[in-house]
Amino acid sequence: MGSAGQAIRRTVHRRSARWIALIRLLPTAGAGIVIGGLAMGVLLALAPLAVIVLMGRVLYLLPDAAAAATWDELLTTLLVAFALLVVQQLAVPFQEGIVEVIGRRVDQHCIDRLMGAALADAPLSVLEEPEALDILADARAAYSRLARTPGEAAGALIPLTSRYIQLVGAVVLVAVVVSPVAAAVIAATALVVRFAIRGTLGRFAVLWDSLSGSRRKMSYLREVATGAKAAKEIRLLGLLPWLRARLRHDTMANFEPQWRGSRKLQLWPFVGYSMVGLVGGAVVLVIIAVAGTAGNLNLFQLGVALQAVLIPMRFGVYFPECDVQTQYGLHSFEALERFEELVSVAQTAGPGEAVSGAAAPGVASTGRAESENGEGGVGQDAASLRGVVRFERVSFRYADGGPWVLRDLDLELAPGGSTAIVGLNGAGKTTLVKLLARLYDPTRGRITVGGVDLREVDASEWQRQLALIFQDYVRYELTAGENIGFGAPHLMDDRAAVRSAAERAGADVVLDQLPDGLDTPLSARYPGGRDLSGGQWQRIALARALLAVQGGASVLVLDEPTAQLDVRAEAEFFDRFLATMDGLTSVVISHRFSTVRRADQIVVIEHGRVIERGTHDQLIELGGRYAELFELQSSRFRTPTTDTSAVTGSTNPEQEISA
Repeated sequence: MGSAGQAIRRTVHRRSARWIALIRLLPTAGAGIVIGGLAMGVLLALAPLAVIVLMGRVLYLLPDAAAAATWDELLTTLLVAFALLVVQQLAVPFQEGIVEVIGRRVDQHCIDRLMGAALADAPLSVLEEPEALDILADARAAYSRLARTPGEAAGALIPLTSRYIQLVGAVVLVAVVVSPVAAAVIAATALVVRFAIRGTLGRFAVLWDSLSGSRRKMSYLREVATGAKAAKEIRLLGLLPWLRARLRHDTMANFEPQWRGSRKLQLWPFVGYSMVGLVGGAVVLVIIAVAGTAGNLNLFQLGVALQAVLIPMRFGVYFPECDVQTQYGLHSFEALERFEELVSVAQTAGPGEAVSGAAAPGVASTGRAESENGEGGVGQDAASLRGVVRFERVSFRYADGGPWVLRDLDLELAPGGSTAIVGLNGAGKTTLVKLLARLYDPTRGRITVGGVDLREVDASEWQRQLALIFQDYVRYELTAGENIGFGAPHLMDDRAAVRSAAERAGADVVLDQLPDGLDTPLSARYPGGRDLSGGQWQRIALARALLAVQGGASVLVLDEPTAQLDVRAEAEFFDRFLATMDGLTSVVISHRFSTVRRADQIVVIEHGRVIERGTHDQLIELGGRYAELFELQSSRFRTPTTDTSAVTGSTNPEQEISA
């Protein structure tokens, strides 16, 4: 009995906690519209009950309708009942409109929370965890209309409240005109069936949760199969038959468990609930019949009782305007809360603590990664930071037990100087940039600017000091001006500044070829839009970084900035780059040695460590790893079969390498 009681308490707590969360969400739509919606719900709940009473009065008056006074009262009662029915019909669209507005406002609130959690608060390690991605996909699915939204759930509370008010009113009528016993029986019957049906929906929601991974795979394949992004490769490689079969397989893998679970949860249980409703309704009807036969009910009471008892008997059924919305819209909201919880745990994780499904050591937002120099609190003003950037015995790995990407790395970036970082794939170059940007914190060691540990600086404030373009920069399907303007949002409307950044990046040529210049959407999927080549996109991305410099960034970081430019365009870009970057601390990561040779210092990274540093001439004279890699790359331009001048206009291969 004790265990049964605990199970009941857990069930009650679980259900009440969910409803309390949803009720707390409702006011985010605004107090005025919520109060108005509830008032409308009360009106729509009580109007049918008033009509029941009036129609009962009509039945009572009918035997004496021949009398003039009775006829006048009968006609008046019918007119009032008709007026209430008209008011009820007119109020329904208004309630639907109010519910829609509430839903949209609540959804905007939840979208703002989701954006904040995913784009600002979540450490990158959270966004790389499959469990977190599944939860995030469930939270986002509602806003792609793949599931009910939290706003729909919150809005559905209005008609659901109206349903319960109407139930209470009907039970009161039965108690008054028949007996409290009859009212108690019909109320208990309605609530038992109602709670059973909602419990079934809740248990099905648990099954739905367990299939989030398969839904994500199915959604991805559906997007690939129905979108234009992969159409060329699918056609050229003949992938359509495979894609059809795989999409069907993954779709069935998602739906078949749902069908099995639905049959198990709803077939025979539904039969049982129906029997409960049938028995409870029959008992009350028998009570009414006995009372009527005994002469204890007049026509008014009988008419009211028969109409009123139908409301509780219908109460145990599925409510199309409430049930799916509150059950599965709440599911999306719960996914949002679980994701926020993962983010919160990741932000507060201590040194060396693994966070299930979320963070790992070295997450930037925690500010508490392992350090030989202690921990620091956020408080230093990033805008005031100037001086040498130092990596002091920095080691980093992405997860506990994972391989070390950086090991005891020491590096200095002189203020106003240019540093080039080279190395083979997997050496740790891009990871180093992520640490500099405080997307992660070192697992061990520290990074300082002017002697201040970056952990003591608010990450977002420090990131405003960086102009950074990664290899996998985002190509936004927005206008050219917006794609460049994202480098410094406060300068986005300054067309002269945007144009200047474009000219410095060599993207002015691209803009001149666009029909509407900066106002041209960079996607052919939109009217007047244009697609760009890889090289053209890279110039736009470079312009974005250079606008960030104009906007106040003090450190420029370019990860493979010219990978998609040809040799001549690359040389042209760096001529402009070096001419305009005086006094700016800059870091360039590149595989092309023609890009790096003119940097103030060149750093060679291998296996997560700095193995060489110096100028180009110093490293060539050293004859180490850099010299080996430089010779290997430059030899391709000196083979007898290669006519370099045909490509670049140069007759000196070595000059081409150094361009």
